[in-house]
Amino acid sequence: MFKNKEFKPILLKVIIGGDGGVGKTTLLHRYIESVFLADTHLTIGVEFFLKEIQIDETKILLQVWDFGGQERFRPLLISYATGARGALLLFDLTRPSSLNRIDQWVNICRQNNQDIPILLLGSKLDLIDAITIDDDFATKFIDEYNFFNYLKISSKTGENVNLAFELLAKELIKDL
Repeated sequence: MFKNKEFKPILLKVIIGGDGGVGKTTLLHRYIESVFLADTHLTIGVEFFLKEIQIDETKILLQVWDFGGQERFRPLLISYATGARGALLLFDLTRPSSLNRIDQWVNICRQNNQDIPILLLGSKLDLIDAITIDDDFATKFIDEYNFFNYLKISSKTGENVNLAFELLAKELIKDL
């Protein structure tokens, strides 16, 4: 494997998808800036963020694209997904309807690359009393859509946020 500790980082484009209100933007603010923003604005189309990380001896520059969750933006998202190496797909653990259109998100992510690694993320883990989706139900989607893993996260507490990006990055560089 190519170790690039003395070179510039490997650029990896990652996309984040999921219905509106599942926590994509709050996840990114927690990950990039280490803050929880309770009141975020609706993402119009796409926004992107950069973060340099290191996995073992490999330097990586993650270019993370936050896709607006509203249905009216979806036709535009396929072109923005071009060149992505991996994806995070979010759903809200307290809102089963946020899984109803998971197939649309998988199609957006895999339109140009059928083998793109996707990590399924159940968000809002901190709302423990309101969680209505159990692990058995969520893990059925792993096989159905060939996700490489499933993880529950909380952008509010930060639980598993860094782990989600680390798992994705490790998946993306394992064959470099």
